Amino acid sequence: MAIQNELTATLPITDPMLPRLTRVLVRRREGPETLTLELEAGAAAPAFLPGQFNMLYAFGIGEVAISMSGDPAVADRLVHTIRAVGETSTALTRLEAGDHVGVRGPFGAGWPMEAAYGCDVIVVAGGLGLAPLRPALYRILAERERYGKVVLLYGTRSPTDILYRHELERWRRRLDVQIEVTVDYANGPWHGHVGSVTTLIRRTDFDPLHGIAMVCGPETMMRVTALALKEAGLKEDAIYLSMERNMKCAIGFCGHCQFGPHFICKDGPVLRYDRLGDLLRLKEI
Repeated sequence: MAIQNELTATLPITDPMLPRLTRVLVRRREGPETLTLELEAGAAAPAFLPGQFNMLYAFGIGEVAISMSGDPAVADRLVHTIRAVGETSTALTRLEAGDHVGVRGPFGAGWPMEAAYGCDVIVVAGGLGLAPLRPALYRILAERERYGKVVLLYGTRSPTDILYRHELERWRRRLDVQIEVTVDYANGPWHGHVGSVTTLIRRTDFDPLHGIAMVCGPETMMRVTALALKEAGLKEDAIYLSMERNMKCAIGFCGHCQFGPHFICKDGPVLRYDRLGDLLRLKEI
């Protein structure tokens, strides 16, 4: 078994259903029930695009889709921020440095990084939705001259739920990016904005005719955010949403992630709002 595991970890993987064996390098707490795992990428790990996801397998328990949340320019590790909300994700958050995990991927369509060249970019994140947007922010800030105004609007339930706090503070010191953070309710020494993330859109200044929005969060939040962005002048085909939901196989085989005519694992998870708007208004899809 040890020899088989070693081969699985080092040889190129051609079967998309066969996990690669990898090791946890770093375990870092981000907030209540939320941790970031940095995994050893290994020679078999392909490069990923901002917005793509991996399937992480907790041995003996199950597999779950988790977005990439690290810097796409860093090739030696895979970074995933995970909230303990089910049996598999809870098991993943209990892993320690040195433990092993199975990885399949990356899968799916990513954020429109090249399409956003020369445009104002409005990034809107709700709660854990900042994690799938983080690789796009890394890419934008690394190629800052390629983009127009850059705005990050981030909303969480409370100050204790804010992800990547030190990184946000560092980005806030830059003069070439606007960052606004809001919470649903304040606790402790919070002196920032209180209210939904959509209220921050009115506080931003961008060109709606030459702008692209990238949005990730709970589906209700994304639906109302897309409507608010439309009211601000953005066209539906300039608003992109990340729709991670019920993914099991990640290759369009099982049908668990079907959303109307779309298979989120293959056609998404990033999709334009003009392809999703009518579906998001329907119940029980």
